Amino acid sequence: MGALYLVGTPIGNLEDITLRALRILEEVDLIAAEDTRRARILTQRYEIETPVTSYFEGNKITKLETVLRALGTGDVALISEAGMPGLSDPGYELVCAAIERGYPVTPIPGPSAPVVALVVSGLPSDSFLYLGFLPRRRNERRKLLTEAASERRTLIAFESPHRLRKSLADFEAVLGDRPLAVCRELTKLHEEIWRGSIAEARAHFDEVEPRGEFTLVIGGAPEGEREHWDERQVRAALDDLLAQGVRRSVAARRVAAISGWGRREVYRLGLEGAGD
Repeated sequence: MGALYLVGTPIGNLEDITLRALRILEEVDLIAAEDTRRARILTQRYEIETPVTSYFEGNKITKLETVLRALGTGDVALISEAGMPGLSDPGYELVCAAIERGYPVTPIPGPSAPVVALVVSGLPSDSFLYLGFLPRRRNERRKLLTEAASERRTLIAFESPHRLRKSLADFEAVLGDRPLAVCRELTKLHEEIWRGSIAEARAHFDEVEPRGEFTLVIGGAPEGEREHWDERQVRAALDDLLAQGVRRSVAARRVAAISGWGRREVYRLGLEGAGD
């Protein structure tokens, strides 16, 4: 019976890999990779000849059993497109299945973009909430932000360049103006760490075309902030819930719980909006 190794790989710079990771990749019988092209760039760089097979979101259902069968006869290393596998990728399902079948699962630590962005952001790092990839649809994105709006913890999320401006607008509408670090192309040649506020970030990226991969680190809700939600924020949160089909009375109660407004005030605001 083999073991499943969760191997951390570079998030950009190919030199950011441990000696232990290189040894494991060389010793296992198979590498299951989220992106075989990037995996082969890594294996060729370090002259690793271990066979590579694909395991990603689009084929995880059919490939899961293939990888599990491979574990029945030898060791398998799971690697993601970048960073630690199992975080915002289909590796989670494979780990669960391996544990259920009784295979040993061993982590081989390496880089992780959320943690790298957090420690370089200059924002509180003692406690944080990882949101993963922000939803593509505006209503779903705003729903997620509304649920996280009262969090005191620092927030971390991934976003693509073509949706960055829309997400920043949603940040300001739902969260208000908070400290923000925009980390672009971490550890790569064109790495950039932009720090400021959400409003300043919107102005900056209105002038600068977003390019590359972004990790966003947003300040948590300061003490007392929920007592100071302005009308615009309350309307945005209420409108999002109503758009999802939530009854007005229920939506008013939910928004009141996180905004510092009274339930009747929120409900009245919703009625005014309905009459516009």
